[in-house]
Amino acid sequence: MAGAVVWTLRAPGRAAMEARIDEIGDSTYRLSIHVPEISPPAGFTFNHFLVLGEEPLLFHCGLRKMFPLVSAAVARIIPIERLHWITFGHVEADECGSIDEWLAAAPRAQIAHGVVGCGVSIRDVAARPPRVLADGEVTDIGGKRIRYIDTPHVPHGWDAGVIFEESTGTLFCGDLFTHLGDGPALTEADIVGPAMAAEDSFRFTSLGPTTARTIRDLADLAPRTLAVMHGSSFSGDAAAAPRSLADHYERRLRRALAEQLGT
Repeated sequence: MAGAVVWTLRAPGRAAMEARIDEIGDSTYRLSIHVPEISPPAGFTFNHFLVLGEEPLLFHCGLRKMFPLVSAAVARIIPIERLHWITFGHVEADECGSIDEWLAAAPRAQIAHGVVGCGVSIRDVAARPPRVLADGEVTDIGGKRIRYIDTPHVPHGWDAGVIFEESTGTLFCGDLFTHLGDGPALTEADIVGPAMAAEDSFRFTSLGPTTARTIRDLADLAPRTLAVMHGSSFSGDAAAAPRSLADHYERRLRRALAEQLGT
């Protein structure tokens, strides 16, 4: 595993924006763009993940305006034409705003997502029909096995889902564990505390009766790495971290219900 920066790319006319490329696992690359203007002074990272195999997969298309930067980063690793699968956590601009740019650049690539995402949004907004994935469905991309998992409303969005790469034990957990700053690509430091601090700032999680249970189900996968969309990815006790996160949300839900009931 290589943890150092491999390449740094600058967007034309945007001296402050760079794409940082790090290999955070076996043939798994994190393509990260730090935007200091969002939540200064720490700033905010937008991470995209490229998983290599016979049929390479990109998790998170990214914002449309970031496409030139992210696509240039991908092209440093593989020819974009080789890209076979494109998927993301849910339909939102920073996850999939550049869908059509990717489909144009990679003519053989196919969008893949869950039943809800495809039925409600993707069939209409994407230039090509998506591959509809059932909850728990595994796709062999040639050397890597990608399992799709529905996580409705976790952390937000009816169409939410994550993917789990079985051979490396990498959970691509989307907006779960979102935190501020431009930290290392991969850390063993606490990410739960920073995630709850970000929750206090953004209030991005849908608290409900299934929130904690859904996150604990992800912990039961026994992940070894957490690939986080906003912030550092995590390589410590990657099963304990989701359980701790679930505990925090469960306590918040109980407090909210108690306040509503006046108890």
